[in-house]
Amino acid sequence: MALKSDRNEVQTDISFFMNEVATRGGIASMSTAGSGAAMDQGVALVTYAASASGQVPMGLLLNDMVNLDLTRQHINQHKDEVQKGGKVTILRKGYVVTNNIEGTTPTAGAQAFPAHSGNLSITDIVGDGTGSAIGRFLSTVDQDGYAKVEINLP
Repeated sequence: MALKSDRNEVQTDISFFMNEVATRGGIASMSTAGSGAAMDQGVALVTYAASASGQVPMGLLLNDMVNLDLTRQHINQHKDEVQKGGKVTILRKGYVVTNNIEGTTPTAGAQAFPAHSGNLSITDIVGDGTGSAIGRFLSTVDQDGYAKVEINLP
């Protein structure tokens, strides 16, 4: 699961941390919130929720979260890796090309909903009736399983 380089990042957020290994391109949901501005409070966490039910989607993860022994190797800055427990960049508005898609193949113009484990879906898999669409698909899936999706969160 990943992102391709075709993207437009209009608005990003750098006020959250992530305490799990994850691949960029999925929807990060709020796990716990900080107080006040919470820019450097380690309690402001996001996660790839196993179930999107009851979760608040914060945006699309733009970093690879890794768990490396930093005494033996360096983080690969060219791949935009972040050590587990570090601060992440989350896309709030813009578009990306991702393969984190679950369920039925999307069509261009279909709404994008958060699904299980950070994936996107064209249907509200959670089924909580809140209309938690986070954007819309701008293309169909290509032969490699990638589709262009617009993220538009308030």
